[in-house]
This record gives sequence, structure tokens and C-alpha cells, in this order.
Amino acid sequence: MRPPTEAASRRGAAPANTHAIHTVQDTGRTAANAFTLIEILIVVVILGIVALAALPMMSSAASVQIRAAANVIAADLEYARSMAVSRGQCYSVAFDKSTESYEVRDQTGVVVAHPVRKGFNYAVNFTADTRLDKVDIQNVDFDPGSVQTITFDYLGSPYAGAGTAAGLNAGVITLSAGAATLTINVEAVTGFITVSD
Repeated sequence: MRPPTEAASRRGAAPANTHAIHTVQDTGRTAANAFTLIEILIVVVILGIVALAALPMMSSAASVQIRAAANVIAADLEYARSMAVSRGQCYSVAFDKSTESYEVRDQTGVVVAHPVRKGFNYAVNFTADTRLDKVDIQNVDFDPGSVQTITFDYLGSPYAGAGTAAGLNAGVITLSAGAATLTINVEAVTGFITVSD
């Protein structure tokens, strides 16, 4: 087909291949502007890498919380032990599995004031704390007697229960959050505290 003459264009007659010209002009896309297969593959690979990096972060909330809860309990047990040594009197930590909580108490059984949060008692409740609400206290066992309270004397030695009548044979606190489980162990005689998987 011949291109229209200038005179035909002025008279209002449309050129025969107008549709083809407008299609290219309307979309603004030519073969040079399209994405190549390599470019598309690079984008897919980058998205895959980002997804793999983000997935563990989204699913690890429970594992982060259980690790934090275990560290908090270990630090609070160590705090009660150091208070007993520095003040020369017994301090205890009383756990309550049913309420997912524990308290630090002095030798008279009164909950002590929190050393950092002024005006608050030294009580930790996992269900009330949104930073630790995925954590459950599965088991607390201070042997002998399978009691839920541990007491430290003025030397830092651990005892099962409130008071120093029964020396601690073994102390275990088991936490769970989702599929993760951690155990806090308290050694007999020395009161050494460890966290293990």
C-alpha cells in the first residue's frame, strides 16, 4: 500500500495504515521497551531472597519471647540470690504455673519492691506482659518435694520451698512457646543458674 499524499491528509482522508500507527503511539511500547526474560528472572530471585529473609523473622516471635523469658527468670533468680548474700537474709522466688507468674519475696514472705520500676512489687506475669505473652510456664520443680518456691540463704545456697529446711537437690523450670522449649536449671549447693534448650 502507498502512503497517503499530503493533499489527501489535508482533505481529512485517513491514511490506510492509521490503525497501526496509533497502536504504537498509544501504548508507547516497542520491542525495545519490553522486559527481557533475564530481567524478570532477576526480579523473581530478589523477591525470593527477601521472602526467605523475612520468613524467619515473622515465625520467630515465640522463640524470641521464650529466650527473653528464660533470661528474665534467670536474672531474677540471680537477683534473689545476690540480695540474700548482700543482706544476709533469705530471699525466695515463688512461682505459680496456673497464673504464669512468679514473685520475689523477702524472708518474711512479703513481695519485695521492684528495684527498677519504682512503686511496683517484684512480680512478673507472662500473660499480662505483651512482650512475653506467648510463653507458658510448663513446669516448676524444686526437689525435694516438687515445690514451686526456691529460697536462697545468706551464702547463696538454694533450698526447696519457703525457708531453709530442705536443701535443694535439683531445680528445674521449663518454659514453652509454640514449638520451642527452654529449661532453667538451678544447681544444688552453689545455686548456679543455667539456661538450656
